[in-house]
Amino acid sequence: MKPPFPRAQPPVGHLGRWGREPLQLLEEGAALGPVFGLRLWRSAIVGYSPDWNRFVLGNLDLFRSRGSMSGLSPHLAAGLVQTEAPEHRQRRAELNPAFARQPIEALAPRIGEVVRRGLPVGDFDAVSWSSGIVREILCATFFSGAFPQSMLADFLRPLDAPLPVPFLRRPLLFRRMNRALERALPAAPDDCLGVAFRDLPGGVDEIRVALSAGYDTTAHTLAWLLHHVASDPELFAHDRAAVVNEVLRLYPAGWLGSRRAAEDTSFDDIDIPRGTLVLYSPYLTHRDPALWWEPTAFRPERFADPIPAWGFVPFAAGERTCLGSSFARLVLRTVLDAFADGRLSAVGGDPRPKAGITLAPSGPLNLRRAE
Repeated sequence: MKPPFPRAQPPVGHLGRWGREPLQLLEEGAALGPVFGLRLWRSAIVGYSPDWNRFVLGNLDLFRSRGSMSGLSPHLAAGLVQTEAPEHRQRRAELNPAFARQPIEALAPRIGEVVRRGLPVGDFDAVSWSSGIVREILCATFFSGAFPQSMLADFLRPLDAPLPVPFLRRPLLFRRMNRALERALPAAPDDCLGVAFRDLPGGVDEIRVALSAGYDTTAHTLAWLLHHVASDPELFAHDRAAVVNEVLRLYPAGWLGSRRAAEDTSFDDIDIPRGTLVLYSPYLTHRDPALWWEPTAFRPERFADPIPAWGFVPFAAGERTCLGSSFARLVLRTVLDAFADGRLSAVGGDPRPKAGITLAPSGPLNLRRAE
């Protein structure tokens, strides 16, 4: 059986709307049911129920990363992101120890120092400030500062641009970045994340992808976090882990994940032919009223209740859960603590989500930190 399809535009199907209004297109499809189809540059099937998330994310052999949307961005078209099972399991086993919760928590003083040194005074845009502070944190935690910040900024800058800019190939920039990493990795101190990649085969590709994957995702989430606590300072009195979770729920940076079906299969009688793009959407899952009461409202207290299994997936789930999830949470929590001095207020801006390579605010988020 074929899935239902939202409104299309012949002869391009959904491709035009995908470029202009992907979130609206997803929401229109979700109104048709928990699984629906899209006609993009290739056939795609989208789902958002917990059962769908388990079906897609729980089977690395059936649903492959190579050939999916992640390969469209050169910043993510290598390393662990593109490694398939069973090699993926081995590579994760090599990297997991460095990114486990305990060693990540040991980086808290270093992250805190970077944040305190960079705290703004006066008016500032949370989006721009968050991008800059995350770049500094990446330099401090991956290289103990022994990496040129200007090189990292140049390399990551395309990720801040609207589509299709992040999809453009930049061989000269990547060669410059690779040379800088090749110089920095042998000197990486033992107390930084870079050491995990130092002696790893393909370590330069892996750390380049890790820096890319940890940049705009964390920065955009952080900007929304600051916007919400500035708009409602009483949130500082809430359980801060719940506040962070609510930001991750409402604004999942990875608003859409993709796989490619390696063979013919089906889900709830809907046929999924081999080669189909199989998409899961944390954005839709996290706003599903069947899972979350008042799904579009910011309510951290909802996390006092049990989290729906496979219904809260800001970092994906299963074996391919984001390697940097503990790192991202630590950054968000550390920055939140640093601003909890009663000096932050909201000025204005446009917090509506906009879908690009990651989910981002539609405009600046203007805040003020009193002197």
